[in-house]
This record gives sequence, C-alpha cells and structure tokens, in this order.
Amino acid sequence: MPAFESAFAEIAALLLAAAIIGALALRLHQPLIVSYIAAGILVGPAGLGWVTAADEVNLLAKIGIALLLFVVGLKLDPGLVRVMGMVALVSGLAQMTLAAAAGYLIAVAMGVEFISALYVGMALAFSSTIIVVKLLSDQREIDSLHGRIAVGILIVQDIAVVLAMIGLAAFGEGDQATTLPGAIALIVLKGAIFLALIGLLMRYVLTRLLHSLASSLELLVLFAIAWAIGLAAVSESLGFGKELGAFLGGISLASTPYRETIGSRLVTLRDFLLLFFFIDLGARVDLGLIRGQLAPAVLLSIFTLIGKPLIVMVIAGLMGYRKRTGFLAGVTLAQISEFSLILAALGISLGHIADETMALITLVALTTISLSTYMIKYSHPLYERVAHWLGPFERQITHREEAGDSAAELTACDAIVFGLGRFGGNIARGLSDRGWEVLGVDFDPALVEARRMEGLLARYGDAEDQELVALLPLPRDGWVIGATPERHVNLALIAALRQLHYGGRVAVRATSVEDAAALELAGADVVFRPFVDAAKEAVDVLDAFGDAVASAD
Repeated sequence: MPAFESAFAEIAALLLAAAIIGALALRLHQPLIVSYIAAGILVGPAGLGWVTAADEVNLLAKIGIALLLFVVGLKLDPGLVRVMGMVALVSGLAQMTLAAAAGYLIAVAMGVEFISALYVGMALAFSSTIIVVKLLSDQREIDSLHGRIAVGILIVQDIAVVLAMIGLAAFGEGDQATTLPGAIALIVLKGAIFLALIGLLMRYVLTRLLHSLASSLELLVLFAIAWAIGLAAVSESLGFGKELGAFLGGISLASTPYRETIGSRLVTLRDFLLLFFFIDLGARVDLGLIRGQLAPAVLLSIFTLIGKPLIVMVIAGLMGYRKRTGFLAGVTLAQISEFSLILAALGISLGHIADETMALITLVALTTISLSTYMIKYSHPLYERVAHWLGPFERQITHREEAGDSAAELTACDAIVFGLGRFGGNIARGLSDRGWEVLGVDFDPALVEARRMEGLLARYGDAEDQELVALLPLPRDGWVIGATPERHVNLALIAALRQLHYGGRVAVRATSVEDAAALELAGADVVFRPFVDAAKEAVDVLDAFGDAVASAD
C-alpha cells in the first residue's frame, strides 16, 4: 500500500488510475461511469487500498451531485415542460410504476426484506439520463421520435427521483422526537417560505443580475456554481437536504436566456466532480458482498435489459405509437441510473438499507449499463432481428405517430427529400421554386413543422424505416434524395428502395471520399459532396473573376 504524503498526492493518484481505466473502457466502448466505479474498486480497500482521504473525496462527490441536480433543474424551463406534454408524463409515470413494482416483487421473491426491496424496486425504475443522452447524441438520434420519447420519460424520471431523494432526506434528518403531523407541518412551512423567497428572486432579481454578469462568461458561470452550491447549503441547513436546493437552483435559472450557456459550461465540471462520487462508491464496494449477490443480480439485470423495454413498448403502443418506435425507445431505457446509485447511497446514510443491498444495486448497475450501451448502439440491427417476434406490440391505429402528417398528402410527386436540415431544406425549396412537386421527410418534428410553415409539403419519418419508405409515393420518373450526412442512413435508404424494386433515380449526400465510394457501390445515381462541390464552385467564381479583371485591364 503506498503511503501518500498528502491528500493532494492521493487524489492525483486516483485521477491517474481513473484516466487509465477510463481509456481502457473507451477502447471497449463502455461508458465511463462503469470505469470510474471499477477504478474505485481497484483503489479501494478491496484492491490497492489507496483511498485514505475519504473526507476530501466525499466532499468533492457531494459537490458533483449538487451540480448534477442543478443541471437537471436547469433543463426544466416552462417551455420545455409544455413541449414534453402529457405523453412523457403518462409514459414516464406508468413506466416507473410498473418497473418499480416488478423489481420489488422480484426482490421479495428472492428473500429481500421489505424496505430493501422497495429501494431495489425504485432503483430499477430509473434509467441513466447521462448515458442515454450521450449515446443518442453520438448517434444523432436525440431528435428522432423515439429519442424524444425516451428523453421525455427520462425528464419525468429525474424529477421523480429528485423528489424521492428530497422526501427521504427531509424525513430522515428530521427530529425523531417530533410527531409525524408536526414534522409534516414544519416541513411544509419551511418549504413554502423557501420556495417563496426563490420565486421572488426569480421574478425581480435573477434575470437582471445574470444580464449584468453576462459580459463576462467566467463570472456568469462562477455565479451559477455559487448559486447552486449556496442554495444546496441553505436547503441542507433547513433540513431538506442539499438535493432540493441544487435542483431548485437550476429551475430558478431555467427560464432565463442564459440557461443553455450555463448548462453547456457546467457539463464538464459536473462530470469531473461526479467522477469522485463513483470512485467513492466503488471504494466502498465489498467484493465479498458482491459475490453473495450474483444470483439476484442476474435476475434483476435480465428484467432491466428485457422487461423494461417490453414495458415501454406496451405503453408506447397504448399511447398510439408503432412497435418500431416503442422498441427503439424501450432499448434506450434498458439500464438503471446513476441516480439509482445515489438514491441507494442515501438509503445507507439514513440507515434504511444494508451494504448487501447497496452491493446488489451496484452490481445490477454495472451489468445493465455495460450491456445496454451495446443495445443502444446496435438498436436498429437488433430491431431487424427481432421484429417478426414483436407483432403483438404493433398497433393498427398509430394516431400519435401519424399526428401532424395529415398535411403531407401522399400524392404523386417529382422528388422525395429525406433530411430537411440546411442542405436538404435548400434542395427542397430550390426544386419547389422550379415547379417540382416535392415531399420532404425528416425525423425531427421541429424541422418538419418549420418546413411546413415555409409552404413545403413535409411529414415526419425515418429514412432507415423500410416500412415508412414503402408507404411513400415513390416517384417512378423522379428522384429520391438522401440529404442526411450519415452514411449508414443513406445506405439503409438505398437498400430499402432496392428491396421495393424502385425504378427511379437516387441521389445521396456523402461527407468523405470513402462514403462516396460506398454509396456509389450501393447503387446511388448521384453522390453529392457539399463541401467539395462548394469549393469547386468557389474556385470557378474566383477564376472567372480573375479572368474578367484581366480582360478589363
């Protein structure tokens, strides 16, 4: 065991260990959360025994949790809540209730005692916002229909778990000699005063203060951090726990125009400080306890990886979505959350659960986070393999998925443009201005609505969905244009058209020489390379201008 001369040297060693293990995890396409917990196990008492500065690590972990909750609150501006709507609320509450109930029953059936089984059920109800949003963003599916459904459910989950943590912390830290009605009345009174003060600051102070600080980005971010940690400290002193204060701090700034700027700057700091939470968590893991929890962890992991997606599919079908949308949304939620670990850690600190339950939840988290990463990454090929078994989940009437598409009359057209961003949108507008009948298709509802406001015929859809492509009025003598930059999307579109024996012409977009070669080999008639094409046109303009100047001289 190395004898570190100071806490500073020890934390430096912990960071180095986390970086090395994180690099290995990255090579294995594993989320960093798993590597951080593994680093904690390695450097903790069960491994190298490096962790002696537990107080310092724990303090950094608490600040990380406060910033995590602050950023969650920062996303909850009133406009976003309105957009999220009843679909996310109903789906999120139903999914959490069913998953928690199933997890509780499985735990009880395995002999887990009542309170611990409740914590296990709650842990299984939540999915990882950090991991899901990161993976969906990497795959550019954050604005897809299933991505929006998943993110909406995750927001509901985040609110629910924060409220659960607030309730547990408030009652757990209350005066045990006080009667329950008295404790409730005191909590309500203090909470009302606390909320009223924050509301007054939101109404009269915060927006103006942020506006005066906005000229210095560093000062703006520093104030946001101070506001988050300060409110967390005040909330903890009132007996609510730091979680409530940090969460309300985020909400109080969520309706300001600086929400995105603050949030984007805090993500790196939040993730860095959360590293210490997961290291601390791993360092507390008793490998002997984990070995004793292998059998129940396997059963709970199977339920999380398979049962939770099935629950989401059932709910999505009842809400009016197709089986494909339900499957893709369900797969994204097939893990338990970092909040589940934080909730379990809170349960230990309050004396509600024992170390054995914490070990069980940690093992399920490690297993499901690792495996669901691959499930999300390969969700589309996975769907193709299991689609024929998912017939019972298909709805005859998918009114929500088709909602808003009535404006896109499926009549004959000259061109269908998949992808209505800047490149595809300009193509669609240009062809329409030249008298072409153009139908635009995009998986981002906001883009679809924007193009409709411009007078273009547009509908929601995914170029990778063969069933959707089959339903479109493919132009026999016209063009199908794949304007999205992703090679795999355009290859899937070409494959779907070939399977439908489409006789028209296909044009697709490529971002590299390799992509262009692959798309041409797949059968594209025309391959656009926007940057190369634009550069050639710029060179032609410059050359022509030079010739004109020379002629004038």
